[in-house]
Amino acid sequence: MKIKSIAARRIWDSRGRPTVEVEITNEDGTSGIGIAPAGASRGTREAVELRDGGERFKGLDVQAALRGIDGEIAPLLIGHDVTDQAGIDTALAVLDGTQLKSRLGGNALIATSLAVLHAAAAHARLPLWRYLAQDLPQGQSPKLPLPQIQIFGGGAHAGRRVDVQDFMVIATGATSFAEAMEMTAEVYRAAGELMAARGALAGIADEGGWWPSFTRNEDALDTLVAAIERAGYTPGHEVSIALDIASSEFGKDGRYRLALENQELDSEGLFDMLVGWTERYPIVSIEDPLAEDDEAGLVAFTRAVGHKVQVVGDDYLVTNAQRVKDAAAKGACNCVLIKPNQAGTVTETLLALRTAQSLGYSTIVSARSGETEDVAIVHLSTGWNAGQLKVGSFARSERMAKWNEGIRLETRPGAPAGFWGKAALAGKR
Repeated sequence: MKIKSIAARRIWDSRGRPTVEVEITNEDGTSGIGIAPAGASRGTREAVELRDGGERFKGLDVQAALRGIDGEIAPLLIGHDVTDQAGIDTALAVLDGTQLKSRLGGNALIATSLAVLHAAAAHARLPLWRYLAQDLPQGQSPKLPLPQIQIFGGGAHAGRRVDVQDFMVIATGATSFAEAMEMTAEVYRAAGELMAARGALAGIADEGGWWPSFTRNEDALDTLVAAIERAGYTPGHEVSIALDIASSEFGKDGRYRLALENQELDSEGLFDMLVGWTERYPIVSIEDPLAEDDEAGLVAFTRAVGHKVQVVGDDYLVTNAQRVKDAAAKGACNCVLIKPNQAGTVTETLLALRTAQSLGYSTIVSARSGETEDVAIVHLSTGWNAGQLKVGSFARSERMAKWNEGIRLETRPGAPAGFWGKAALAGKR
């Protein structure tokens, strides 16, 4: 089925900032929409957004990206077979001609690539997850992912009020996606009540988590354990903790500045602090424990705790298949965070995920802090059988739209084969 037309428009993300939407219409009248999300903390090697600069919207407008779609991408793709995702994505990368998609913009490319995917699924008259599942490796059946859900936001998501970016929970005792939502709802509410009672609640962070007012980073862990217990669950059994340290945001060249506690640590000091946390708290997953330029630290940390904790590479791996291969050869991380806009196209995103899985790494499909109502990543994580999904918190409509979509997929006729549950955390251990 050939592409008939391509329309690009500026819409607004969850921070009220401009972003790119692309709508593709096929010759049979079916269509698909793709939207580019935006991150606040970004790896230096991920696809680059094209922003206009200047004073308007603090330089964040996307008119140049839209012009590139109208003037270069649309003429290239109109008339192309919409089901040729790999061919289209390759053509987009070649047209851009830069390593990090900086000429046309990673935001323009990922919105276009996702629109192609949606339009192809619409032409096939299939839900997106089922369309994707047609290409699963032999013997695999798609399952709904295990959610990682933010309770406290920090770092770049909450004015750096705490240094750690995400304090999350994983309903490791849940037997269904819907039950994981129920359990998280109880913990989220309990955490808010505890914070309010202690006068430590400053508002809502970028991704919907509670914006905390703590005096130590470790206070958040203590409060999270207390919230799990207040909700009636056993920490580490029914509900466990996941962290996104996002250490590249406060560390460079082996030095880490913890502003909340007014202290500076070297790589060994941060290593010791985090290993100590894994010994004292029911932590099952830690993302970006050391900075993206601290490869030796990441290798050492994986060696020290990788047998019991999921060590997730985000800024270090940037959804790049070759970087995943290199990391595996060195023994860094045992899980990969998968963000489509880091790679710039759907095909490159899938290649990174499949490469990680082939090397025994677990995978988490992830949203960004600047999101929209788009629910594509729920379908990607399910149809690709990724195992885990990270969307943000249990509040704000751009987050809840995605969690609610997971519930719909689980309860509709012809639902996925099951729910991953805590088995998704096994990975390379």
